[in-house]
Amino acid sequence: MRGVRAARTAICLALLAVLAGCPSSADDVPAGQFRIATGSPGGVYFLYGGAIADSVRKRLPDLTPSVMETAASAENLRLVEEGKAEIGFAQADTSAEFAGDGRVVALVRLYDDYLHLVVRTDSGITSLTGLRGKRVSIGAKESGTIGTTRRLLGTEQIDPAKDIQPFELGLDDSAAALQANRIDAFFFSGGLPVGRVAELAERGGITMVSIGQYAADLRARFGQYYTEHTVPASTYGLQTVTTVGIPNYLVVSKDLPEQTAYEVTRLLFEDQATLLRAHPVAARLNSRSAIYTHPLALHPGARRYFRQIKP
Repeated sequence: MRGVRAARTAICLALLAVLAGCPSSADDVPAGQFRIATGSPGGVYFLYGGAIADSVRKRLPDLTPSVMETAASAENLRLVEEGKAEIGFAQADTSAEFAGDGRVVALVRLYDDYLHLVVRTDSGITSLTGLRGKRVSIGAKESGTIGTTRRLLGTEQIDPAKDIQPFELGLDDSAAALQANRIDAFFFSGGLPVGRVAELAERGGITMVSIGQYAADLRARFGQYYTEHTVPASTYGLQTVTTVGIPNYLVVSKDLPEQTAYEVTRLLFEDQATLLRAHPVAARLNSRSAIYTHPLALHPGARRYFRQIKP
């Protein structure tokens, strides 16, 4: 019997040696293209996405990252759902429209967007209702901004098609149009600070309007995504205002390989100091709040990462 056991042991050791020498499965090493759907060049998504791409190149060399300039949230969700991007940035309220069939899921909650209402100081606009009859950019098509803005205007029964002169412009075009006096105001949803808004504030002639008082109404009507936030005077050198905050997620397809999701989630935390150099909002990522991605489920790879780091 001892001889049989010894033979079995020898066989097992030999098998282990063979297995140890076998190459990893494709799912063990993330590989292939890694398209990151972001937003306009002047916005936070684009800067953050570029920093993630740089970290992926260094830490996950078998992945080939590329940064996609998009209209932002809604387009990003669509691109991920259609398999035209591997990962994208999206607001929580916009994500709700894609949560039904479970094809789009989340890796992490990143930080909160702040809905900016930026106006020319000579426009006379001091409130949301003051937008009536004015030339207003409500956000680009397929952006998160345009959806949130339409909901916000609805709280005051302002119909964009009838009560204002609407423009559907992204951040960069909105900023240029405001500066050229082609519009009186624009909305943009982004993390603090938004570079293009900071540039406009430095040139002078703009202000921001408080809209934070509408957060409770939006929450009651549309879901728990909305909170009242403050934009301090120190952010842009303008007066302190309140506004509506909306969480931001990194979203992926449910079909993204589990190991890829795991490694990218880990990268976000382990390379956070590098990402922070791209934009201050990277400091907002923390393991306590990152798992709250309602109404999107967490990808299994992300869940595995958070289980492992749980104290």
